[in-house]
Amino acid sequence: MAQASPRIERIPRLSRLSWLMGLYAENYQHLVRLFAPAELVPGSYVSSVGDGLDVRLDVIECHRYTVELRLTYDFADPVTGQPDPSAYVRLYRDARQAETTHCYVGRRWQDVVGMYPPPAELISHRMRMNTFLGKWLEYLAERGHGVATLRRDGDALPAPADTRRTQVAG
Repeated sequence: MAQASPRIERIPRLSRLSWLMGLYAENYQHLVRLFAPAELVPGSYVSSVGDGLDVRLDVIECHRYTVELRLTYDFADPVTGQPDPSAYVRLYRDARQAETTHCYVGRRWQDVVGMYPPPAELISHRMRMNTFLGKWLEYLAERGHGVATLRRDGDALPAPADTRRTQVAG
């Protein structure tokens, strides 16, 4: 009598790079749902939910396919005087991804891992930064931050319609 050997199903494994690209896509969805930064013109915006931890969103540059921004709390670190935590994010409109490029003023990846890090170390660093961003965005959403609480810095009213992008210039 022949014995039947069990059939082992192989589940495809994600590479670290694939996992990182997945984080970028999740962060894009969180960020767009939370603040719709691609619809804002360059400038500073503040989201306040009355808990004393206002969130500042600085739209630094808007290009056809990318938006450069910084997300931070509206207070400074007492030691350095710089906003902390702070995440610099590049939003890729066409690819629907959001990449954290660095997390602190003057702390680009070259400052942290050197000029010629092994690829695995660079990917690990990017995974940590983008995991941090994803968890932070989820936390901000749970606290009630969003488009409805976002105000142009200095305005008492929500960001006026003319500060929202209606069309991207070619």
